Amino acid sequence: MALKIIKEEENPVFNRKEISFEIYSEITPTHKEILEHISKKLSIPEENVKVKKIAGKFGSKNFIIDANVYTSKEEKDKTEKKLKKKIAGGAK
Repeated sequence: MALKIIKEEENPVFNRKEISFEIYSEITPTHKEILEHISKKLSIPEENVKVKKIAGKFGSKNFIIDANVYTSKEEKDKTEKKLKKKIAGGAK
C-alpha cells in the first residue's frame, strides 16, 4: 500500500492540517493500518492523527482518506469530538 497526498490545507483556527490521501489496496484498509501509514509518511506519532473518512467506490481498489493532523495530542483532544464509549470507559 502506497499513500499519496492529494490535497493538503493548513487550518490555523484549529492548529491542524487537513490532508486527503489516495491509497491503492485490494481490500478496504482499517483505521489502524491507515494511522500507521500516515504516521510513517509524515514522521509524526499516531496519537496526533484523526482519520475522518475512508471512502472507496464499488469495484475500485483506490480509496480516498481524509485525515486531520495535529501538532500535539492535547490539541487533538481539545478539538475532536470524543466517542461516548471512550468517555464512559475513561470515567470508570
